[in-house]
Amino acid sequence: MRVLLKTAGLFGSVSVAFGSVLWSQKKTQPDAPNSPSADLKAGHPYELKLVQVVFRHGARTPLKPIPDVMEAQWVPALLDPPPHTHINYVVTDLQGGPRPPAPIEDNYRKNILSGGTFPGQLTTLGMQQLYDLGTRLRRTYVEERSFLSSTFTPAEVYVRSTNIVRTVESARCLIAGLFQQKQKEIVPILTTQAESEILYPNYHGCKLLKARCSHRWAESSTLSDIAADLQSIHSALGIGAHHRVDFILIRDDMVARETHGLPSPPALEPWKDTVERRAVDMMFHVFQPSNRENLQLSVGPLLHTLLGNMDEKLQGTSSEPNRKLFLYSAHDTTLIPCLMALGIFDMKWPPYGADITVELHQNQQTNEPFVKVSYIGEDQLIPGCSGVYCPLREFKQAVAACSLSVERYHSLCDSTEPEP
Repeated sequence: MRVLLKTAGLFGSVSVAFGSVLWSQKKTQPDAPNSPSADLKAGHPYELKLVQVVFRHGARTPLKPIPDVMEAQWVPALLDPPPHTHINYVVTDLQGGPRPPAPIEDNYRKNILSGGTFPGQLTTLGMQQLYDLGTRLRRTYVEERSFLSSTFTPAEVYVRSTNIVRTVESARCLIAGLFQQKQKEIVPILTTQAESEILYPNYHGCKLLKARCSHRWAESSTLSDIAADLQSIHSALGIGAHHRVDFILIRDDMVARETHGLPSPPALEPWKDTVERRAVDMMFHVFQPSNRENLQLSVGPLLHTLLGNMDEKLQGTSSEPNRKLFLYSAHDTTLIPCLMALGIFDMKWPPYGADITVELHQNQQTNEPFVKVSYIGEDQLIPGCSGVYCPLREFKQAVAACSLSVERYHSLCDSTEPEP
């Protein structure tokens, strides 16, 4: 596992796998009687000020097939873009300059899957999933609330993605669904260089995170219960002892096949639930949510960015005063630590196209701001908040232990303090 961690392959196999279940966390009915949305509909002075969405890319080809088993055929026809997902867009760096190099994507393209496609590529189904997410957001924020314009404008909508083809294309498809391919200008999708990325736990750019997690990655497959199940499934599938195959890799291939209706090894069928459970167990061990510094180093700068966007909106200090929507196209390894930091992770993997949506509301009479978090369309009660519509001061306190400024993040990352 330690070897894999040093390659883009591990990032992908971790960042790609997370499954297909909805939240069983504390769910509430939207528009509860005392909620800002209900008040707004009744003519009360609550106003939606800002929406931020962090979402996982759509379905894709696997990062690495399970060795020594029947391979699925990942043919190019599975990647054909649906015409309704096309928009005019350009990928730039964060300042609007040329797109940075993409070493993770370059690593994917050093290999070809059986059938002729590259690993980690967004499929036709994945494109449709993100288009559908866009149409869901359209229903809420364009049609029902009249919050967004019906046509894309960059002054109103900010789009950022990791510099990987599947997340860039996922952002494209979401925008196509959200605005029904209507745009006044070219859609800019912003990215940054790999070593400074904050939209996933950056093992390559943060020495301390790598030092803390490398050990836990290697250790996760050797924990007694996980190791026993892993040995059993290796035997059942006929995987050679010389292969480094863990539950995350197995699940990655398994879920990709199931999602696209491709055959899986028959011997895998009775192990599906175990694979799901043990892969989550591994992730929980690696991120170790009881250790707040692991979550700080994984998603602290992203949480800080979300809070900063809300503060700028309320204070009127944004360089784009008309901005209403921030979109962040990311990975399951982004969503899982975010959900842990918010206190709402229930040991289920986010499906393809899963989203965490953070709304900022304001009472126009008292000016008190509220935050509402939803996950895959279900409102969430954040621990430490007095309600689903959480006063901003309570929300900040709830995430304070995990939020981390970019400056503090870089200061910590430059350390190589051994794991306690």
